[in-house]
Amino acid sequence: MIVGLDGSDTSWDAFWWACGECRRVGGRIMALFVSSTAGSGVGMASPDFAALCAVDFAFHEQAANKEAKGLFELAKRHADDQGVELAFLHVRGDTATELLRLAGDQHADQIVVGRSTKKRHHLAGSLGRRLVAKREAPIIVVVP
Repeated sequence: MIVGLDGSDTSWDAFWWACGECRRVGGRIMALFVSSTAGSGVGMASPDFAALCAVDFAFHEQAANKEAKGLFELAKRHADDQGVELAFLHVRGDTATELLRLAGDQHADQIVVGRSTKKRHHLAGSLGRRLVAKREAPIIVVVP
């Protein structure tokens, strides 16, 4: 089972639901944290601007790695408490694309995500809607 985990309350709801489901069926969880690829594509910028972008990218990368480490530690603690096997992966990119790629690579039986609470997703489409539209794997959207 693949679960998207970004630290939001709804992603933790999805994670806890996935833990319960894995405990019931004897499965394992692969939690995926996807950070953005901000700072890439400097192109033909001036050397000064390129240097600033490199510093910004390094800062963003360091912050994402720190966030991933914190998420892993909390997820591991909860999974251990529930007796569930956990793998954790941090990648950069688009969340829907990476969840689908990982689900395909791992032959996952389900992808679990939390319901979006962001207003803009009602217009542009939430992660859950984007995943369901692909229909490449069973999707569970956990609504608290």
